[in-house]
Amino acid sequence: MKKIQGLIDAPFTPYYENGEVNYEIIPRYAEMLRKNGLKGVFINGSSGEGYMLTTDERKKLAEEWIKEQRPDFKIIVHVGSCCVKNSKELAKHSEEIGADGFGAMAPPFPKISRIDELVAYISEIASAAPKLPFYFYHIPAFNGVYLPMVKLLESVDGKVPNFAGIKYTFESLYEYNQCRLYKNGKYDMLHGQDETILPSLAMGGAQGGIGGTTNYNGRELIAIIEDWNRGDIEGARKHQNYSQEVINIICKYRGNIVGGKKIMKFLGLDMGKNRTPFQNLTEEEEQQLKHDLEAIDFFTHCNKL
Repeated sequence: MKKIQGLIDAPFTPYYENGEVNYEIIPRYAEMLRKNGLKGVFINGSSGEGYMLTTDERKKLAEEWIKEQRPDFKIIVHVGSCCVKNSKELAKHSEEIGADGFGAMAPPFPKISRIDELVAYISEIASAAPKLPFYFYHIPAFNGVYLPMVKLLESVDGKVPNFAGIKYTFESLYEYNQCRLYKNGKYDMLHGQDETILPSLAMGGAQGGIGGTTNYNGRELIAIIEDWNRGDIEGARKHQNYSQEVINIICKYRGNIVGGKKIMKFLGLDMGKNRTPFQNLTEEEEQQLKHDLEAIDFFTHCNKL
């Protein structure tokens, strides 16, 4: 399977004021991402509040995003669910509409606590769309599944034919690198932490990644990779440190899913409010967030419409 090159975005799900999904904004959203150098989207994941969407909403979002598919702009669909039947239905749908790939994180309930349980979960979902590459979304902070990923690769190897790799959203660069080295790089290891792109390049030889702050700070994150490829280590370090400044700010405002989504409004794409149980920003918090971003000259660095 061809490995992903460059950064893929994890888009937010846009809503109208009444809480219904705003599908109309997706063409403008996709165009903005393409304009700023992103190489595709991984939809309906954590940034997209996938677990708060109905199965029909997730299908409709996939159908709208697939219209924005280009040779250099991939559409990958997250199908994870607490109900494996729903995941398989979404996986099959992804294949039918021509997505470039699909993936799933381990469910938050019931908690998976053994590698063989995780392999069974992955195998059942992956089999529903055998023609598409499947990516496991490793994000243990969301589901408590702190299992060794090298063991996962060893266990799926030869058992799940369309297993393509891992979206690795965890702090262990050592483990990330060990996964990358498995069988001389057999599997695609998509780096998933915007905070550590530069060290993943230096230690892990990352080629592709999926980010959340790429929605509004993609230009800076892409610049890390571009400078690294040119051998400009100081330039890459400057862009990584600046990106961490942005992340430090959004952490004060309930993280990327809440605070980051609100930043899109400042850029001209109003994504609406987050669904319950997320606690949305007050008007005062929103204004303070904008002030904090202005203080680091964010609106000079950020993605442009």
